[in-house]
Amino acid sequence: MFVRNLAIALASGTFMVMPDVASAVPATVPNLISHRAVYDLELKDASDRSGIEGMTGRMVYEFTGSSCKGYKTDFRFVTQINTGDAVRLTDQQTTTFEDVASKKFTFETKSFTDDKLDKEVTGSAADDNGAMKIDLTKPDVRKVDLVAGEFPTEHMVQVIENAKLGKRIFESRVFDGSDDGDESLITSTLVGKEQAPTDGDADAGKAGDFAKTPFWPVTIAYYNDKAGADSLPIYRMSFKLYDNGITRDLTMDYGDFVLTGKLAKLDILKPESCDNQPVR
Repeated sequence: MFVRNLAIALASGTFMVMPDVASAVPATVPNLISHRAVYDLELKDASDRSGIEGMTGRMVYEFTGSSCKGYKTDFRFVTQINTGDAVRLTDQQTTTFEDVASKKFTFETKSFTDDKLDKEVTGSAADDNGAMKIDLTKPDVRKVDLVAGEFPTEHMVQVIENAKLGKRIFESRVFDGSDDGDESLITSTLVGKEQAPTDGDADAGKAGDFAKTPFWPVTIAYYNDKAGADSLPIYRMSFKLYDNGITRDLTMDYGDFVLTGKLAKLDILKPESCDNQPVR
């Protein structure tokens, strides 16, 4: 689960020169498990420029499907932001469906502030002979052509497979339908060596049957095409990743402020059989 949908401004960090590492999705797809994960969010750090004095929230991520039928993601990100002068409630709701085999992707996002709809973005994307074709229906109807890239589940598969192969650093281009749904981002991914949970790892206990399962520490930085080679990432996310796609112990760095996400509850959902109906 790679969350990049909270539309916030600047980020900090440095651009890294990436080695030439193959980024194609492998022929065998990891056993991604259907699950619902709930994360409690807290403000870790905020600069004076952010105007934020406090922030709490909750994130709910539900991932279902199979490699043969496609994968559906339902995602909700709710935060309460205290600026000192006012308290604002933001609520982002996103649903996507990704057919890994045919490289097709649909997305719908609604963003609310204080229960009032601010923005709605819906559309679809498809790989067309090595290029990416975007059809947007909201907020306006238009078509966008982008260079070839990957969708979120493809990218997750790539990270897991590279981790298994011991490839620690690589670059990709990812389209997830976020923001205005009309651009992809370059990502640089750093995967640490496989680790086992320690006795003091409180977050591991919430992982249930996977509490003692090894994981990889992962950091992904996102860059847009408008920035130069020495640009800063617009967003950076770190987390602990299991080989079945479950993540925990999140850190989301938006530059002017940083949020942490601790796993509060994990439900393993019924596997999607290839004999069943599609998850659409």
